[in-house]
Amino acid sequence: MIFVGDDWAEAHHDVYVCDEAGGKILARRLPEGIEGVTALHQLLAEQVDDPAEVVVGIETDRGLWVQSLVEAGYQVYAINPRAASRYRDRHTVSGAKSDPGDAKLLAELVRTDRHNHRQVAGDSDLAEGVKVLARAHQNLIWDRTRATNRLRCSLREYFPAALATFNELADRDTLAVLAKAPTPAEAKALPLGKVRSALKAGGRQRNIDTRARQIVDGLRVDELAAQPAVTSAFAATTRTAIAIITELNTQIAALETELADHFEQHPDADIYLSQPGIGVILGARALGEFGDDPNRYADAKSRKNYAGTSPITRASGNRHVALARFIRNRRLADAIDQWAFCSLNTSPGARAYYDHQRDKGLSHHKALRALANRLVGILHGCLHHGTSYDEHTAWAHRPENTLTKKIPNAA
Repeated sequence: MIFVGDDWAEAHHDVYVCDEAGGKILARRLPEGIEGVTALHQLLAEQVDDPAEVVVGIETDRGLWVQSLVEAGYQVYAINPRAASRYRDRHTVSGAKSDPGDAKLLAELVRTDRHNHRQVAGDSDLAEGVKVLARAHQNLIWDRTRATNRLRCSLREYFPAALATFNELADRDTLAVLAKAPTPAEAKALPLGKVRSALKAGGRQRNIDTRARQIVDGLRVDELAAQPAVTSAFAATTRTAIAIITELNTQIAALETELADHFEQHPDADIYLSQPGIGVILGARALGEFGDDPNRYADAKSRKNYAGTSPITRASGNRHVALARFIRNRRLADAIDQWAFCSLNTSPGARAYYDHQRDKGLSHHKALRALANRLVGILHGCLHHGTSYDEHTAWAHRPENTLTKKIPNAA
């Protein structure tokens, strides 16, 4: 076997190849793209006959270059940059670092310690497509949150009545009215009829008169006023922010439709949707981040560790502490946290489990994390056996009243 370290950059790859004894075979700098990957395949073909005898270490698990390595039949290990940084300390204490040196380090890492790392998952093209769409959708939501936060800061500086009137700045009513009246003076002069027309144009179909009256009354209160020049400047930024948020809303809705279409084509979609508290968007996010490679997770604990729901233990002597796992996939963690929270209103077993954790003295977030850990284990079992969620099977190990306990305020 031969071992390849690939330190990638935007324009080139530094490649180091060694044998099973650690002896250097070759070191090259190859260009990015088809020219570089073709040269790499030729170099490796001169050393081995079977592509399976090539083990590659690289600090990423995505991209066209990595895809070409996997499709060539090589064993590709995606090394976390943090792990590579720690491994570097085994080779040098001077702090020296270079791209060729990092390539050698990665080759040595997969030669000696690859059993402690994970090969790049063999997810299907459909799962990869779902992940791309789910991440793009989530990115747009985060962009909208940042835009609304900036708008909130601006309104606080010159138009506090708008903040008191509109609770959700990304809502269609807010955008429709502020687009017509971005200053306090314009808002106070806005007649009820124009507010009603703005709400209709924004998409509201019910309670138009009631909501229009609430808006007019809220915007016509007396408040401190900024200087005219300052107000005019803030109004310009408000109009820009409103245009950005409006377009983000449009693109988010478009991506939701595309995401739902891709997700529902996946054979595991029904299993994800059968889980309590999971809808199309959360299901797509979870599927995209977990992947669908059946051999990726050896057991439920492996899936929990990847999800970041299982605690980590620090033990030394008589000291033993269990801590939350904060080094994790934050996209997946966000989806699972929402999943656990939503399950409280749809699953008696989940509600009883959460209440039991609270009765033990855990805070809301700790109890929710414990519930999320349990739900990930249930999902793993469903995927492993190819079965949909069943309330009794999932919580049969709990006391009998778990399955009969009513959910508060549940219709």
